[in-house]
Amino acid sequence: MKFFEEKKTIYIIVAVVLLVLIGAILFWNFNREKDPKTDERAGEIVIKKNYFEDISLEGESAFVWDVKQQKILFAKNPDAQLPLASLTKLMTALVSSELVPNGTIVTIKQDDLNIEGDSGLVEGESWTLKNVLDFTLMSSSNDGAHALASVIGYIKQKEEGKTEREMFIAEMNKRALEIGLSQTYYLSESGLDLSEGVSGAYGSAKDTALLMEYIIKNKYDLIESTRYSVLRINSKDVAHSVENTNHYVESIPGILGSKTGFTDLAGGNLVVAFDMGMGHPIIVSVLGSSKEGRFSDIQKLVNASINQIAEDRW
Repeated sequence: MKFFEEKKTIYIIVAVVLLVLIGAILFWNFNREKDPKTDERAGEIVIKKNYFEDISLEGESAFVWDVKQQKILFAKNPDAQLPLASLTKLMTALVSSELVPNGTIVTIKQDDLNIEGDSGLVEGESWTLKNVLDFTLMSSSNDGAHALASVIGYIKQKEEGKTEREMFIAEMNKRALEIGLSQTYYLSESGLDLSEGVSGAYGSAKDTALLMEYIIKNKYDLIESTRYSVLRINSKDVAHSVENTNHYVESIPGILGSKTGFTDLAGGNLVVAFDMGMGHPIIVSVLGSSKEGRFSDIQKLVNASINQIAEDRW
């Protein structure tokens, strides 16, 4: 009898141990987090490649944003506040489109043409708002940005003691706060350097990407023209053949829009938005690169984004 009692006790102990082991295994399987660099297929562990891992960039700051998944794909000093140069004109265009109708007439004055750079505008020519916005973003026209700020600031002028342009720039800063661009501040409508040590606008690679996201979601017609390398854009008086300042725009598959920027203080800046297909936009921004380096930086990040998302989908 004692033998059977001892045997029964052993069986009970073994059963309890087995139950504990099975429970532990089930608990571990249920709660374990899958390594983001691995995936299980057919009982095998497949190592996923990080296509951003070995990227070398000239730019001081960069940000890659997956709009569909609301996910950061890559970041290098994303919140560093740096000179924006002509990336400023994205906000200039947005505020212009929000303050007055597309049919508003903008007439070019000599004061506008005195601004640094010659984009081919002519004194006295009149534009619809839509066309001058396309012209200004495509050619990165400082004259066009100045005309927009002056005319729209005059139309919307509310505070005594402020010039038309000061009113307009105040609206730009107000809009930046509303959108949540925490590192962005505008001192001009063009982004031109104001002195050897002061830029016309400051912001971050992350803020720039988020502004582009806002535009493609809410005002896509603003940047649609920047998909093209060359466009014919007419004022009421002159026909203009406008070349995109992003000379590599056609090398980006599924391009939705882009904006360049370059000054002595800023170096080379660039932001692009492109579609991976099936409504999957990606935004890539680079600040503080060189005049040519911004294009190669963006191309590297675009290629890595395409490969990474394809890898993750597989």
